[in-house]
Amino acid sequence: MRRYIPLLAGLMLLPGQAEAQVPLDGFVVARSACPATPAIRNAANPGNVSLVVERAYRLIGENRADGTHYLIEVQGAEPSRRWIAKGCGDWVAMVAPSDGTGGSVSNDGSGTGVPGDSEPVAGGGQTDGAAHADLVIAISWQPAFCETRPGKPECAEQTEGRFDTTNFSLHGLWPQPRGVEYCGVAAADQASDRAGRWSDLAPVDLSAATQTALAETMPGTRSALERHEWVKHGTCYGTDAEEYFADSLTVMAAVNGSAVRTLFAERIGEDVTQAEIRAAFDAAFGAGAGERVRVTCANDGGRRIVTELTVGLAGEISPDADIAALIRAAPTTDGGCPGGVVDAVGLQ
Repeated sequence: MRRYIPLLAGLMLLPGQAEAQVPLDGFVVARSACPATPAIRNAANPGNVSLVVERAYRLIGENRADGTHYLIEVQGAEPSRRWIAKGCGDWVAMVAPSDGTGGSVSNDGSGTGVPGDSEPVAGGGQTDGAAHADLVIAISWQPAFCETRPGKPECAEQTEGRFDTTNFSLHGLWPQPRGVEYCGVAAADQASDRAGRWSDLAPVDLSAATQTALAETMPGTRSALERHEWVKHGTCYGTDAEEYFADSLTVMAAVNGSAVRTLFAERIGEDVTQAEIRAAFDAAFGAGAGERVRVTCANDGGRRIVTELTVGLAGEISPDADIAALIRAAPTTDGGCPGGVVDAVGLQ
């Protein structure tokens, strides 16, 4: 099992770099090609370093508690330690090995997987045809996601009354541990995916019924998100794409038909706490289910908004699976963000 060692305080910083007041461990997954600079208040950028979208960078810390910038490690840059605005990427915190996952869980935004100490190799992971037993499903609150990425096609088209304005949206179903990615995927396709060129990937082979359901539950299909999710995660699930996405939709239907979705729909424009979210999971899926849920938030001006929930699952998903039992069988996780606003459709 791959282990991740937390990065500690007292780091040696280069001249011109402000000290990271709060050390953090994990990675930042880039969401925008933002500049990465040695200092926060100085725009000088030796080497003209910018983030590569979807690439993971080792996280060192932030400028203060609940601050504005992350300090990351950019390999090959000089100096290698660089500051980026928090809106440029998502923090993916490491899960302790004792929880049984051996992987990582996204801490804010729409976290896609993170490579560990080395890049996963093509052909790795489970390929024996049996659906992966240990999973995390990431479910987005789309209005909040669109606050952070308004230029996405699915966000530009989002209007009042559309399914994803009052229901959770599918981000992805991720086999664990998170180092298991790109199973049997050609190097060229991996490169296109990591560069964010998802439309260059081959279309996913799905039935008309599954494609229609996916278009509703995963609005990111307008940005070829399903191609990215299949190539990076679905290829390690152990089934074909049809079953992978059908299983994802089964879990999504259970969550959207539960007290969790009711809680969010009734609190649009208001705050919801981590404790309330976890209690809703307990009410819907049995005592202890909430301990398998992690809340993800993003700063949006003066507000903190809930963008995503990640939920552990253990066992095989099927059309008649007991989703409650699968959730309760998963390892527990920390709760993540303490809570935030349930965002309404439209830029606030």
